[in-house]
Order: sequence, then structure tokens, then C-alpha cells
Amino acid sequence: MDQWQKDLMEMVETVADEVERFLLGMGEMVDAFFELTEDFTEQVQNTFANEVDQYLQDITEPILDIYWELEDVVADVDPGFPYSVEATAEKNAACIGCSNYHGHVYGGNLLVCGIHPHGWDDGNCPDWEKE
Repeated sequence: MDQWQKDLMEMVETVADEVERFLLGMGEMVDAFFELTEDFTEQVQNTFANEVDQYLQDITEPILDIYWELEDVVADVDPGFPYSVEATAEKNAACIGCSNYHGHVYGGNLLVCGIHPHGWDDGNCPDWEKE
């Protein structure tokens, strides 16, 4: 073999070695980049989750406090204490605007009116009078 062929082979081997070393270095850099992005993503997710959790807790805590206080107040109210109920299209539709409508609950029982204590079944009560 001539000298120039030997020199060419050495150059090709040197280039192949350098390309292999470059690719190995790139692979290590890519692995390091993925590891860094995984760590960064995990930190962002943890921080974001903690902040959202704290934000939701800050919002709901006062509402829940009010709810629990109202529950205590409602529990203290005597269930036999009368309260009023409005006539609606779903419940006692025939009584809407009637002067005979009473609409108070006593001991858990609604007194619709003195004429029809349980209300009228359809929408046309024969005893309906304008208020």
C-alpha cells in the first residue's frame, strides 16, 4: 500500500473516532437535558399544585365557616316554629295571587289555605280570589 493510502485510512479512522466521540457527547448532553427538564417539570408541578391547593383552600374556608355557622343556627331553630312558603308554578300553582292563600308551615306541615288545607290539584281552584 502506498503512503497516501495509509494516510487516508488514518484520517478516515480519526474522523470516525471524532464523530463517535461527538455523538457520545451529544447523547450525554441530551440525557442531561432530559434529566434537567424532568426535575424542572416536577418542581413546577409541585409548586403549581401547592399554590392551587392553597388558593382553593383560601377561597373555600370562609364559605365553609359560614356554612357551619348557619348549620348551627338552623339546628337551634325550633322545627315547630312556623315559616312561610310562597306558591310557585311547581307547587300550588292554583294559589298564585289568591287572597285565600295562607302558605305557612306548622310543625313540618304546610297549611295552604283554610278552604283547601292541602292545596288544589289542578290550576283552576273554584275558590280562587284575587288579592
